[in-house]
Amino acid sequence: MAGITADPDNTRDAYESQAALYDAQRSRALFEARWLARFAACLPTGGRVLDLGCGTGEPIARWFIAEGYRVTGVDFAEAMLDIARSRWPDGDWRQGDMRSFDLGETFDGIIAWNSFFHLTPDEQRACIARMAAHLEPGASLLMTVGPDAGEASGTVGDRAVYHASLSPAQYATCLEQNGLRLTGYLAEDPETNQHSVLMARKI
Repeated sequence: MAGITADPDNTRDAYESQAALYDAQRSRALFEARWLARFAACLPTGGRVLDLGCGTGEPIARWFIAEGYRVTGVDFAEAMLDIARSRWPDGDWRQGDMRSFDLGETFDGIIAWNSFFHLTPDEQRACIARMAAHLEPGASLLMTVGPDAGEASGTVGDRAVYHASLSPAQYATCLEQNGLRLTGYLAEDPETNQHSVLMARKI
């Protein structure tokens, strides 16, 4: 990852201002399905899933809801949550920041798809510790990261947003330090539109 041009402090504003456009452009093709199924295979029937950086709930939260899981969605952009709440008025949608969330409860799994990589490297390390604290023993974590260590830019609608990643070895070390074991990693998976995907389990 290289060529950083976006300010990490502008990520929330980008999602607030671009929520409707982001939602309209977000693929519903479920190219994530193979990883979602692998993750779900580790969950108890009807288990609790924390969708961290849930956005508008499409298509990730919708998939888990349809499969019978109890989903708690957390996002820092109220405009994104407003769209999710309009779709699932009885859902558990909470405003919160990945850098500081403390829900006081644990989950059978946490997914952070297309959200975790907006954090700086130091924030990612701290977030992994927070995620570990919110996982039940034996619970699984699924998130998208970068293919190698560095910083870069992506886009949300017509706004540039910050991306960052640790190296695979750094992730493995950080996970281990927080009682998590790396169980899967694939850089730039061609079946997921080149997303780099990481799975781990709480020991």
